[in-house]
Amino acid sequence: MSLAPAAVAERDRGRGGSYGDGPSRDTDASAGADGAKLSSAVSGVIVFDRSKNGSGNSAGAVTSTTSWTPPACYYAPKHTPKELEAQMQQVWGSSAPSPEWNLKTKKYFLKGEPYKDFNKDKAGKGSWWDAYTTPGREADPAAQDCDEMPFWVDEGDAPPANIPQAINPEMLAQLAYAEIRVPSTKVELAPQNATKVNLPTWAWLNTAQFKPVSVTASVPLLGLSATTTAEPVSLKIAPGTDDAVTYPASGECEIRDGQIGEPYAKGKADETPPCGVKYLRSSGDGSFKLQATITWKINWTSTTGQGGDLPNGTFGADQDVVVQEIQAVNR
Repeated sequence: MSLAPAAVAERDRGRGGSYGDGPSRDTDASAGADGAKLSSAVSGVIVFDRSKNGSGNSAGAVTSTTSWTPPACYYAPKHTPKELEAQMQQVWGSSAPSPEWNLKTKKYFLKGEPYKDFNKDKAGKGSWWDAYTTPGREADPAAQDCDEMPFWVDEGDAPPANIPQAINPEMLAQLAYAEIRVPSTKVELAPQNATKVNLPTWAWLNTAQFKPVSVTASVPLLGLSATTTAEPVSLKIAPGTDDAVTYPASGECEIRDGQIGEPYAKGKADETPPCGVKYLRSSGDGSFKLQATITWKINWTSTTGQGGDLPNGTFGADQDVVVQEIQAVNR
């Protein structure tokens, strides 16, 4: 939520906000970078450590294999008593809020219903928690779910149980999930430059590039952090045409003995590849778009000892495969 007068004008155009009929919350997604770490949103409440993340120009974000998505908004520490008072005084002094809203919020923050004088007597012993929007999710309707008034949490206490979006270890892990980046999924093929109709083509991945990656999300103000780790578990091959068969038939090549597929070696031409494809017709003057998709198993741990699994994620890429007819000469 924003407590600036401009946000009140925004609310008057029908956006709503965490004060019911008051100002809408801040959806500013500005961030500051420091090496492999990034602090997000106002006050830098969450810090992401990406030092063990995937890298490279072709690295990309995983997509959940289910309809699940990380939270679009959450509550976390945002204001000291003096900071909140200064912002509210600015809003109350503007022409945007209605008299009814002014009265309601002054009762809430000043007159003991339920807080008195912004809890300034508790300065340094807690903080005001308020809503944040996850960067990149500003247009998501779910970002409007965090519409509670700012609330006070004493240092060392848990946030109110009736606010499900209050930051916790699992939510930190979910936010770290959105920051995971994994390597490109371009597969090695043999034959390499062009394959032949009805000739099994071996496929494998350079497993040195496909090690677990992780991102840690922390709230330094709370001494709380969670690490989300993605580990490759299988490769799915889609040949780019129905006129093809895959090895195995499902097209799903599982990791075995630490590798995905098996590099072709001389003398294996008559063997069936553990991972690969056989095209049944030529690609003509063009090529087929072979799609290789890695499935990543996602799990998390935290400084509280909590942990568990999150939905698997996938990341894929297309590559051109030229398929030629085998030419034979009859004598």
